Amino acid sequence: MEEAIKFFSVFGGLDIPVNTSIPLIEFIEKRILDDFRYFRNMVTELTQGDVSYHTILTGAALGDRRTSTAFRRAKVSKVHGLKCVDELYDMRIIDCESTMQHLCADFEQLEISEKIIFEAPFLRFWFAFISPIFKGIRDGKYDEFKKEFLNRQEEFTNQVFEQLSHEFLMKTFEDDKIDQIGRYWDDELEVDLVAKTHNGKIIVGSCKYSNNKVKKSELTLLKETCKRLSIQADTYVLFSKKGFTTELKSLKSENVKLFTARNFKILID
Repeated sequence: MEEAIKFFSVFGGLDIPVNTSIPLIEFIEKRILDDFRYFRNMVTELTQGDVSYHTILTGAALGDRRTSTAFRRAKVSKVHGLKCVDELYDMRIIDCESTMQHLCADFEQLEISEKIIFEAPFLRFWFAFISPIFKGIRDGKYDEFKKEFLNRQEEFTNQVFEQLSHEFLMKTFEDDKIDQIGRYWDDELEVDLVAKTHNGKIIVGSCKYSNNKVKKSELTLLKETCKRLSIQADTYVLFSKKGFTTELKSLKSENVKLFTARNFKILID
């Protein structure tokens, strides 16, 4: 399942059969880099070749996904940036999400940038790793790409892992139907998953795509963050690529739920 997640973070949205028995970076070279011109033309047709679109999408793919960060990286004004975001949304290239600050008990409306979500994981991969260094790839020189991808692969895949965690919870949460799900962020704090059920229960979660087992300290930190934000959580859910320490597993209960990448198999069955 771990390999499936890694491949999906790159090839999601493309009609390409993948072979997870081949190392991912080799498969990328064979199916994308060697066919660079085809995919460049496909992306150009999709985005109409608009330079502002490309710089904003690159800013979103490389940064924290906040519109303000993407505009700053793209060196465009907020007015022009928001216009481009609206147009990209209408073209179904991206979606946008707002912070779930309304679920804080001491809710006070703050002006916080939306975050950009790529509709197809492949497009995020393209604007994160291909578009910024396209000249070398165009000329058949892949060393820079391989270095960048290997250095940032875990961080890059974490976002897809987080999104799959949301989809998994929506599909499998049995205690109560989930009406709202998203994330919380402000200038200081972030929570990977915040949800509200039909009966008003609040779920908060942490999603860690790491080769290390998640420790009890992650649950402690999540609880402390909720306290600082006045989020009154009823259930804590933790998602981990590599599992959990024995100490944390001993705390598993109706109010503390633990899931690993293996649990995501239900999403493709």
